[in-house]
Amino acid sequence: MANIRKKFKDAGLTSTQRKKYVAKIIFTYILGYKVDIGHMEAVNLISSSKYSEKQIGYLAVTLLMHENSDFLRLVVNSIRKDLEAHSEINNCLALHAIANVGGEEMAESLAPDVHRLLISPTSQSFVKKKAALTLLRLYRKHPTVIPAAEWALRIVSIMDDPDLGVAICVTSLVLALAQDHLDAYAICCQKAVDRLHRLVIDHEYPAEYLYYKVPTPWLQVKLLRLLQYYPPSEDTTVSAALQRVLQAIFQASSEPIRNVQHNNAQNAILFEAIGLAIHLDPKSPLVGSATVLLAQFILSKETNVRYLGLDTLAHLAARADSLEQIKRHQKTILLSLRDKDISVRRRALDLLYSMCDVDNAELIVGELLRYLKVADYGLREEMVLKIAISTEKFATSYKWYVDTILQLISTAGDHVGDEVWYRVIQIVTNTEDLQEYAAKVGFEHLKNPTCHESLIKIGGYILGEYGHIIANEPGYSPFEQFQLLQTKANFCSAATRALLLSTYLKWVNVFPEIKPHLVQVFERYCHVLDSELQQRACEYYAIASRPEEDELLQNICEEMPPFPARESTLLARLNKKQGDTEDKRTWVIGGKEANEDLESKKKSGKRVTTLEGLGSKTGDILSDLQGLDLSAPNGAQATGSANGETPGLASTIAPSPAIPLTTNPNIERWYERLTYTSEALLYEDVQIQIGYKSEFHGHLGRVALYFGNKLSAALESFTATIDVPEPDALSVVFAKIPPSTVTPRLQTQQVLNVECKNVFTSPPILRLSYLAGSLQTINIRLPIVITKFLEPVKLAPSEFFERWKLIGGPPREVQQVFTINLLSGVVDTERQKKVVEGSRFLLLPEVDPNQVNCVGAGVLHMSTGGKVGCLLRVEPSASAKLCRITVRSTSEVVAAEVAKLLKKPLGSDASSVPR
Repeated sequence: MANIRKKFKDAGLTSTQRKKYVAKIIFTYILGYKVDIGHMEAVNLISSSKYSEKQIGYLAVTLLMHENSDFLRLVVNSIRKDLEAHSEINNCLALHAIANVGGEEMAESLAPDVHRLLISPTSQSFVKKKAALTLLRLYRKHPTVIPAAEWALRIVSIMDDPDLGVAICVTSLVLALAQDHLDAYAICCQKAVDRLHRLVIDHEYPAEYLYYKVPTPWLQVKLLRLLQYYPPSEDTTVSAALQRVLQAIFQASSEPIRNVQHNNAQNAILFEAIGLAIHLDPKSPLVGSATVLLAQFILSKETNVRYLGLDTLAHLAARADSLEQIKRHQKTILLSLRDKDISVRRRALDLLYSMCDVDNAELIVGELLRYLKVADYGLREEMVLKIAISTEKFATSYKWYVDTILQLISTAGDHVGDEVWYRVIQIVTNTEDLQEYAAKVGFEHLKNPTCHESLIKIGGYILGEYGHIIANEPGYSPFEQFQLLQTKANFCSAATRALLLSTYLKWVNVFPEIKPHLVQVFERYCHVLDSELQQRACEYYAIASRPEEDELLQNICEEMPPFPARESTLLARLNKKQGDTEDKRTWVIGGKEANEDLESKKKSGKRVTTLEGLGSKTGDILSDLQGLDLSAPNGAQATGSANGETPGLASTIAPSPAIPLTTNPNIERWYERLTYTSEALLYEDVQIQIGYKSEFHGHLGRVALYFGNKLSAALESFTATIDVPEPDALSVVFAKIPPSTVTPRLQTQQVLNVECKNVFTSPPILRLSYLAGSLQTINIRLPIVITKFLEPVKLAPSEFFERWKLIGGPPREVQQVFTINLLSGVVDTERQKKVVEGSRFLLLPEVDPNQVNCVGAGVLHMSTGGKVGCLLRVEPSASAKLCRITVRSTSEVVAAEVAKLLKKPLGSDASSVPR
């Protein structure tokens, strides 16, 4: 090292020699020796134009420099130059360095450049893969630096990349980003389903991605997991495609093949598919058949298969309304507690905790208590927590609860946290009927030769508060209670002895016959070295020595009032985040109630048969231990729950914000024209043309959209989605998932199925995105308005006027008065009639004697809202250049909406009339 230091001072050092010496420094560092030279030489090597020198420079930087090193500021510009270079090798070296060092300052400076490499159409596939993984690394370390929501559409579009390697890496990135930005990345669901359908159903994949006859299992697993973060799609086309994929995966797994690698890959996909099927609908036939498969898996000879089988059954138990299918295999699950592998034993514990209910709680808790005596020390703390929670949650008897918890403390000893015995005290204090029994049971437990300190605390507290209730019964006299506690006190910690001193003070008030013995204890403790015990004893001695008629002692020693409902300290201790590199869980260990939010629990209205319904003094004294996620080792809770997110975060996604519409001078004119015609141009620019054609019958309709590519290059990552502002009133879905590519100079047709369920006021929005050099987005309204679902009705003049009068005036009558443009000084009657007929009213010429006026009638059809009559009268005035539209309908909302729709087309320029 001294020789190298001397060489670095040589002004004639060549770049080749510099590379050689830096390589020696790296080797010395790898051997474990401290290195304090070579940093500047490494920085200089990065700027070299030779690959071999640049490679050694980057290697030295990643090994010798940490993320907070001052030298890193010197290499940021060199790394940026390599990212901007046209050499793919330089790009990759720079990406490796960023991913390995990954400091916050470097992330802030270079993340946009990494993103540019990822989305650049000129980047090679292997560069895109490294860029995606580098962004993933930076996001996991410094999530606030990455503008994930802004980059959402552009990153998701690369999921359609024809190179499956790029798709895998980008899916990994999307999987991490979507967990924190669900709304922004919602479009990835359609991409995931489309890619799965092409892989599993259409078999579109290169031969090199077939792993032991399983097409790219890594990508399939990631896509299936990604879909579990979102609620089931309301688009029936997407849902149907996903169901076909799941059925194909289940069917492929039913074919037995002895090849181990094939089985591993297929099982990885199968378990993820089962998890997705449970997420979509726990009652589906797919889940029913999956339960049978899982029962076979937990008996498998392979440890991994048993582990995954138990974990997936726990997922089912966390979502299912009924646990009967799982309870059939209860004996096998109990046997899994004694599996040779501790990971399997842990998953068996999770499953037993999840499937525990009122019916089997005593059996499961009893078995867990028996197993607790021989369980691994690494598992005992988690078992104690789950036993305590299950006992409290599903106990129908207070006595069984107290017996079980005291037995738990006796068995587990030091593995029982203080929070558990705190909870016992709270329940006993809040339940008057339980106090006598708890005092007797606590006394009996204290008689055991070996008694854990937590039991002494419970016994001391309960006897101090309620010992007088049993003092008159044989064997429970005041002196026997005092003698029993005093024999245990000498072997306890200072904190426990302090609690016992408080018990003795309580007894001074209720047991005057043993007061001399109690005062003697206080006097003896006045001279101990522990300051807390000494002060407490002195104060208690002074209080106990006061005259008997003094009320101070009685006031101090009053019975403890009931505890108020409070947040469990156990919950606060267990709410710990998992590592930053782990995916958030989409469910928590526990039954269905543990996976529901508080609002859904309030609305469920389930009959309470547990301890929750037995308390008399507080409304919810036993809720502190419920709803905990004990899935991680040592009771660490999943990240999603720790962040305050409800499990099954998919069900709580906030509605998407208002969609900014694409602006174009002609868009409004094209839209208005299509509100009263069935086919015309919907949108056009220099890259794409969208044609529109529709037909409606009753409450149903079909719309054909024609996407024409006007460029000489294909439109890649083509994505078309429909956003319906009022999904309860209108349904608009694609008949099939749109293709991801539109070929050059050609047109592709997509059909929409439309259903009017009720009155709606906002039209659906077509959202398009595609790659044409850069990412292009188009958001336009579809001319699907309420008048499209009108059916023309023939009415005689008498019948028309009878209905007109029957409907009456406002609010079921709406009028619109507006100016009109005249052609040659006269009203364009033909155009007005065309608009009225285009709005699906039947013209009734014989009703109004004035031929300039238009009268029409129609019936609005809705699948859930029924049929609504609608009458129309248009009265233009050439002299006043005004037009009055009057609409009467049995629904005031329909009247207002129809009048509003008709006003604008009738008042438009004549030049906008289609010829």
